[in-house]
Amino acid sequence: MTIILKVNLSSYDNSWYQPGSTAKRLLWYFVNALFLKSYLNPSSALKIFCLKSFGAKIGTGVVIKPGVNIKYPWKLSIGDHCWIGEEVWIDNLDQVTIEDHVCVSQGALLICGNHNYKKTGFNLMVAPIVLREGSWVGAKSIVGPGVVLESHAVLALGSVATVSLQAYGIYRGNPATKIKERILKE
Repeated sequence: MTIILKVNLSSYDNSWYQPGSTAKRLLWYFVNALFLKSYLNPSSALKIFCLKSFGAKIGTGVVIKPGVNIKYPWKLSIGDHCWIGEEVWIDNLDQVTIEDHVCVSQGALLICGNHNYKKTGFNLMVAPIVLREGSWVGAKSIVGPGVVLESHAVLALGSVATVSLQAYGIYRGNPATKIKERILKE
């Protein structure tokens, strides 16, 4: 006899997940809304100041465009000379590490969390994301939990990375598949 179980969202419990104090998260919610997500603040310097004030590690020469949404800056590290485009959403329930010379284009989503569809309680699962030196996340692309874009990998426009991408590979589609090698020229 097979027993068929059903999802029971009333049993959902993520009490094990403690991303920061309630006061810290609440204060960040308002700072994020006023200074990062807002189009009224075009200043990367002010955004970087706010992020660093909440524990983000950010290098020099970083450009952060308007409309960016960052869940928890204390779980964010950005290297030198990186570009974060308009309306990028860094949903960093776990650590997001962006190394030097990385471009995250407009509307991209870096998402560190998911739910376990095999469990009746739909348990929360989190895993870090790493964007290695020189990698590029194309506009409207999605990088999922646990994914690493190796050095100079490219995730093309509107693509979805659910597994790690090899160094100097160019990936496209959903799920993203390697289409060719990235060859850089002077």
